[in-house]
Amino acid sequence: MRGRDLLSIRDLSPDELETLIRNALSMKRDGSPPLLQGKTAALLFEKPSLRTRVSFEVGMKQLGGSAIYLSQSEVGLGQREPVRDVARVLSHYVAGIVARTYAQQTLVELAEHANVPVVNALSDDEHPCQALADLLTVREKKGRLAGVRIAFIGDGNNVSSSLAMASALAGAEFVIASPPDYGLSRDIIDTARGFGRQTGGAIETVVRPEDAAKGADVVYTDVWTSMGQESERRRRVEAFQGYQVDSELMLLAKPDAIFMHDLPAHRGEEITDEVIEGPQSVVFQQAENRLHAQKALLAALMTDEAAV
Repeated sequence: MRGRDLLSIRDLSPDELETLIRNALSMKRDGSPPLLQGKTAALLFEKPSLRTRVSFEVGMKQLGGSAIYLSQSEVGLGQREPVRDVARVLSHYVAGIVARTYAQQTLVELAEHANVPVVNALSDDEHPCQALADLLTVREKKGRLAGVRIAFIGDGNNVSSSLAMASALAGAEFVIASPPDYGLSRDIIDTARGFGRQTGGAIETVVRPEDAAKGADVVYTDVWTSMGQESERRRRVEAFQGYQVDSELMLLAKPDAIFMHDLPAHRGEEITDEVIEGPQSVVFQQAENRLHAQKALLAALMTDEAAV
C-alpha cells in the first residue's frame, strides 16, 4: 500500500483490510515501532475535530514522526488558494496529507495533484478511518468479523456508508434501519453487495429499527444531524422519531451484543444515557481504536508494509 491514497473503503481489498486490522491489533498490544521516524504528516482540516485530530497527531508521534495541523482559516483551501496548488506545495514538505473536508471531490483533487499519500479523515460522503476503527473494535470484542451481524440504526450518512462497505468487505452482515428518504445511496448498497459476493458478506436495508436489531451482534447508531446539516435539524429530528437506541431495542439483539457510537453523541436523541453508559457499550474503546487503526494505516501508506 505504500504511496497510495485512501479516499474510500473502495480503495482496499479484503486482504488489505484484514492486514490493517491485524497490524492495528499488534500495535495496540505490543506498541508502535518508530516506522515513520523523521516523517511529517499535514492535517488539513476544513471541519473541527476531537478524535480525528488527536488520534492522527498522537499516532504520528508514536510512530516516530510528527504532524502539523492546518485549519481552514489558515489555509483557505479552495478559497484563498486552489486545492491543486495546496496539494503540490505540501508534497514538497510532508510525507502524507490527512484531509478532513466537506466535499469528497476536494479529496479527489488533492490526491490527483499530490505526490504523497492522501487520507480521507472524513468527508460528507465517507469516513473510512472510522470504519477501520469500528471493525477493529468488533474484532476485539467478537473475535471475528465474518458472519457478525452489525445493525446500524439511523441515517445513511458518511459513517454508515463506509461501515456498510467495510463490513461487506470483511465478510460481515450489515443491516441498516432508516426512515424513508434517509437511507444509504444506491451506489453504496450496490458496492457493498459487490464486496459481499467476494467475501460472503451481506447488506440489508429495512425501515423498522426492530427488524435490524433482532439477533444483532452489534448495535450501532450515529447522530441524526451531521455537520453541515444544521438547517435540516428540525425536519430530521421529526423524521427519526422512533429510531432512538434504548434498553428496549437492545433487548432484541443477542444477549452479548455490544453497543457502538462514533461520537459525539446527542444523548436523549439517537441514544439514551442508560445504553451509552451501560455494560454493553464499547464507545470509548471504539474511540481509542481510532488511534491504533490510523497508526496501522499511516505505516502502510508511508513506509514498507513488510516492516509493519
